[in-house]
Parts: sequence; C-alpha cells; structure tokens
Amino acid sequence: MHVPLYQAKADFFRMLGHPVRIRVLELLQHGPVPVRDLLADIDIEPSSLSQQLAVLRRSGIVVSIREGSTVSYALAGGDVAELLRAARRILTELLAGQNQLLSQLQQADTTAAEVPAAASLLTDRGSPRPTP
Repeated sequence: MHVPLYQAKADFFRMLGHPVRIRVLELLQHGPVPVRDLLADIDIEPSSLSQQLAVLRRSGIVVSIREGSTVSYALAGGDVAELLRAARRILTELLAGQNQLLSQLQQADTTAAEVPAAASLLTDRGSPRPTP
C-alpha cells in the first residue's frame, strides 16, 4: 500500500514528538554515547529509556553499537543533527517574535496606565483641577 508523502512526514514528526527522544538525539549529535551516559544525562528509568531508544532504532534514525558489554547509540546520519539545528533556529525566531510582542504589550500596558492618570487630572468638564 502506498503511503502519501505528507502522511510519511506526519508519521516521522510524530515519532520525534517525545521529549526524551529529542533529548537523546541532541546528546547523540556529537558522536556515539553509551547507554549508561544517556541514563545519567536524561535521568529517567532504564526501561523508559530503552523504550524510547527502541522507537528511534525502529525508525532508522539511530543505530546501536555493541563493544563488549557496552551498548552505545549513534545517529544513523547527519541529517538528523541538521534537523535539530533547524528546529533551534525556528524556535529562536518564534521566541524572538514573542519577545517583541511581549515588549509591545508591556509598552501598551504602560501607556494605558498613564492615560487614566492623566484623565484624573481633569474635572468632569474637561478643565484642569485646581492644584492645592
């Protein structure tokens, strides 16, 4: 059965849609990492990490490497690291836009607070109140 490209992309992003999987991929960007180090860095139960690694391995994004009794994981290709860098760039732009919006909202709040203060200096007829 043929899967449309948009469905394959949606499945791919859904597979990435778990914080532990993203963290594992981030840790693997610089080369293979033993499972014990992943456990120390991520601080989750071994069984939970094993489940998330299995999802990544089945998807073909990571590969396992056994050296004696040590099992390490590595990215299957450099494109995943590039995808994570692109995600960081996109998030940086989005957050910068949110900071600009927040700044505008704060400025609007300051301006709105000044308007009632200026209005309180006026009497009902709009003429300035006498100062005592």
